[in-house]
Amino acid sequence: MSDKIDLLVIGAGPGGYACAFRAADLGRDVTLVDARDRLGGVCLNEGCIPSKALLHAAEVIREARHMADWGINFGKPRIDLDRLRAKKDHIVDTLTGGLGGIARRRKVTTLQGQARFTGPGTVEIDGREMRFEQAVIAVGSSPVHLPGWPDDPRIWDSKVALEMREVPRKLAIVGGGIIGLEMATVYSALGAEVTVVELSDQIAPGADAQAVAILRAALEADGITLHTGTQVTTVETTKSTVTLVCTGAFEGRIKAQAVIQSVGRRANGDRVGAEAAGLAVSDRGVIEADSAGRTTVPGIFAIGDVTGNPMLAHRATHQGHIAAEVASGHRAALNTVLIPSVAYTNPELAWVGLTEAQAKAEGRKVKATSFPWSASGRNLASGGQDGLTKLIYDPDTNRLLGGTIVGRNAGELLAEITLAIEMGATLEDIGLTIHAHPTLSETTAFAAERALGTLTDL
Repeated sequence: MSDKIDLLVIGAGPGGYACAFRAADLGRDVTLVDARDRLGGVCLNEGCIPSKALLHAAEVIREARHMADWGINFGKPRIDLDRLRAKKDHIVDTLTGGLGGIARRRKVTTLQGQARFTGPGTVEIDGREMRFEQAVIAVGSSPVHLPGWPDDPRIWDSKVALEMREVPRKLAIVGGGIIGLEMATVYSALGAEVTVVELSDQIAPGADAQAVAILRAALEADGITLHTGTQVTTVETTKSTVTLVCTGAFEGRIKAQAVIQSVGRRANGDRVGAEAAGLAVSDRGVIEADSAGRTTVPGIFAIGDVTGNPMLAHRATHQGHIAAEVASGHRAALNTVLIPSVAYTNPELAWVGLTEAQAKAEGRKVKATSFPWSASGRNLASGGQDGLTKLIYDPDTNRLLGGTIVGRNAGELLAEITLAIEMGATLEDIGLTIHAHPTLSETTAFAAERALGTLTDL
């Protein structure tokens, strides 16, 4: 290949490959480089996809267990960890291999290597210097490792946890955000005794407190111990255990055979020699970019986790499309703050837009309406647990401003609420839209009807 690159995309995660493929569709000559030997980034290789495969296995185990209440007994599951791991890896291989095929069809050049800027228009890839016309930085983020902790193979980050090396008898998880709760869901179903320690006053910080209370009760009913408002002050290791010394709402010691650190992620902006290109990098590794993905250096864009929170694959994908279009001379921008969040726990927790707490903090006048899943025929007939669909709206216009769902398939159901907010829909728009019955989706309409005073299902 030539040493002069038209459009260089550094990082082949959801943002990077989406950017590369969109730019190729627009007629650009694209080179996509990543340190891994296959495309997909953290999401496909060691994040979103492998975790969802394991969460599916956990869901089946729980479903089988709960069917005993229906008079159907499957007995205790026999877990073949090697086959479970192989299935997860096969799914990852299938998807990453598919991306390679898409790149070839679009004639995107892919390179494996570590890319670092050597100037505002040059980059070095494993010792080979190349010039580029434009570049997109999509190098993602990495798990945060708590300072002062011992170097011990029994202390895992999320990447190691998803390798499924073993199912420890006792597992401690430090961090009760989305990743920590998902790992708790997986390992608890596989037979581990799981304890989660969260510094904030609630698990899933930032989510609606009423919905989180439902999730917490469900997790605790499954045998997961949750300590909120608690800090780990000391970590002690012996040959047989790792011990967490805790203070706060829980004062005591937690002994485990393994510990997962799940306290957030840090942007990788300081790993690409950004300063050599004239870019500033924050102490959190963030490279600032505007709504079109443009950095302060002309011709260099940044997208995805490297631009800061929220660090979510679907945000990166949209930013990737926008950066490709702007770099190719089109007008585009990410002009929405509606980035949905989903915890694939049991039950799922999903939210978008304003919560009541956020509205109060911003001094905004809002109202909330909700529908309990204990009154949903579809939920009960499917063996569902407690759940809730909650809508936040402007009381003067009835315009929808936010929504939270906790329950089975909450992540799928959230799309209607997200679209409704984007379109400026009102409670009447939702409540007067006929939803199929019996479905879980009709709980959104029921919540709207409840606020309008037309609900007959409660």
